[in-house]
Amino acid sequence: MNIDHVATIRNARGGDHPDPLRAARIAADAGADGITAHLREDRRHISDEDIDRLVEEIDLPLNLEMAATDEMLEIALNHKPHACCIVPEKREERTTEGGLDVAAQHNHLTKYVGSLSDAGVRVSLFIEANPVQISVSKALGAEVVEFHTGAYADAHNAGDNALCEKELAKLVHGGRVAHEMGLEVHYGHGLTFETVKPVAAIPEAMELNIGHFLIGEAIFTGLESAITRMRELMDEART
Repeated sequence: MNIDHVATIRNARGGDHPDPLRAARIAADAGADGITAHLREDRRHISDEDIDRLVEEIDLPLNLEMAATDEMLEIALNHKPHACCIVPEKREERTTEGGLDVAAQHNHLTKYVGSLSDAGVRVSLFIEANPVQISVSKALGAEVVEFHTGAYADAHNAGDNALCEKELAKLVHGGRVAHEMGLEVHYGHGLTFETVKPVAAIPEAMELNIGHFLIGEAIFTGLESAITRMRELMDEART
């Protein structure tokens, strides 16, 4: 469960409501296996205090999404979350757009992957389901790759069934390739009740990271109900 956009709503008005930590507790009770939070350079949603509180007060594993910068590395090493997922980050984007180009940024990323791994933090790289990107991720020493599912979700939302199937096939193939290389496979970005089951059904999928849709759905049905329903769909797909 990604709790970023609980903080987005809080920050829109200021103050401390709604509280991302409360959302994390609800997520735990509703069946989430872990909490994801993206500490952005501009602090547009999750704050340093949020990370402090999550580390101290939540029992679920914390996946810290971060850009490959010295500031974020220092924060990660100070907190030592269960995992760190290195993601691309641009100030002007509304949300993460596409996967990290690890092939082009190999030399830059080496320091960050190595430092986190040496500290005992599981390193994940948020990439496209592309064999080249997967191979370089393995060479860098990452334990996990998280495939960007945005193109698949966008094709579904646009009603383009042919493109949707094509993008899903890429995700399936990427999962197989990564697994054969010894990488753990995660998926995330833009998944909804309607799109989650084909991704959850991919045999190599070990984790799905979902946030924005659940926060939006919670406005109408409540957060616990939204998470419970998403978990049910994932479990149905796995059986």
